[in-house]
Amino acid sequence: MADPTTAQDWDSLWLGANIATMVHGRYQLLEQGAIAVKNGHIAWLGMVADVPEHSVMHTYQLEGGLITPGLVDCHTHLVFAGNRANEFEMRLNGASYQEIAKAGGGIMSSVHATRAASVEQLLASAEPRLKSLMADGITTLEIKSGYGLSTASEIAMLQAAKGLLDLHPVDIKTTCLAAHALPPEFAERADDYIDYLCDELLPKVAQLGLADAVDAFCEGIGFSVAQTERYFKAAKVLGLPVKLHAEQLSALGGSAMAASHQALSADHLEYVTEDDVKAMAKAGTVAVILPGAFYVLREKQRPPIELFRKHGVPMAIATDANPGTAPVLSLRLMMNMACTLFAMTPEEALAGVTLNGAKALGMADQVGSLEVGKRANFVHWNVSSPAELSYWIGGQLLQQRVYNGEICL
Repeated sequence: MADPTTAQDWDSLWLGANIATMVHGRYQLLEQGAIAVKNGHIAWLGMVADVPEHSVMHTYQLEGGLITPGLVDCHTHLVFAGNRANEFEMRLNGASYQEIAKAGGGIMSSVHATRAASVEQLLASAEPRLKSLMADGITTLEIKSGYGLSTASEIAMLQAAKGLLDLHPVDIKTTCLAAHALPPEFAERADDYIDYLCDELLPKVAQLGLADAVDAFCEGIGFSVAQTERYFKAAKVLGLPVKLHAEQLSALGGSAMAASHQALSADHLEYVTEDDVKAMAKAGTVAVILPGAFYVLREKQRPPIELFRKHGVPMAIATDANPGTAPVLSLRLMMNMACTLFAMTPEEALAGVTLNGAKALGMADQVGSLEVGKRANFVHWNVSSPAELSYWIGGQLLQQRVYNGEICL
């Protein structure tokens, strides 16, 4: 019996599985490890043989398997109305992007459907997608707006994303991506639209406290580097950190510009240059790798993984879950694709959906690795080694999903 004057007092103790802590983005594997939880945080972590004297309310004796940090999906567009499966079919039957757009497809089809939906409808449509991600081991994710492109509709999307927090045990960071595309009412007037975002939409979103960050699509078919920078400057005045869709289709230097504004992340990055990578390294900007969009669009230009390694840029991996270019609902599948398509290692892939994903959301001090003092968000998997999480394609590997110390499947 533990001496109450010296024993540590815990809410729960998890024993008997191997633990990949992902401290510093490495496996740091503890064989036959133990995790103690107090008030939703990790109170002790080590080997079973080294567990100190303690009193505990609940002990969970696990029969093998692997524990990792809860997975982090740091780039999703999970809230939208409708879908674009018909466009997927049209494209595979030979229709061009221009033909699909003329038929009413493309991002504008999602904008029209999203504008017509209520907050309640947006929330209801997003909920099954969220459940799929949670079943894949996610405990933290980001949700972007960007299919409203008006103050009312962008607010509705962000409210729906926030509403999911009240329904499910998961952390959600919201990002205002109003600079995603040019809405029809601003056709041929991109500068005027940026003015509208800076003067009206962003201040309203900030006033309502609906966004944790601001994002933009910096591309030839999106917004220029100069337009994006104006948008970023307005966000910074409002105290909102920035991130950027950059260098997906061409090398414009958007990622370097984003880094100059201490962006949390730059995402896609197929056409990023070494100068861009150096700027990201200096600023601590995370490179978010999105193999799902690369795969769906059948792209040929791969992101320069070796340059990110060379300059020490953290690499995160995300689903990019969206109705058009990445209808992806499995983060584990993205881990496999990052390894098979981009030659990332399984250890890099796991770091990409744990610690580095948390860095891309500004949450690395709270989640993303298993360390004393961090939130007790972790997953128990039916695998024997961390590499299996990238190795297996599909399958129900998750045994238990723990959020703030509580089992929440």
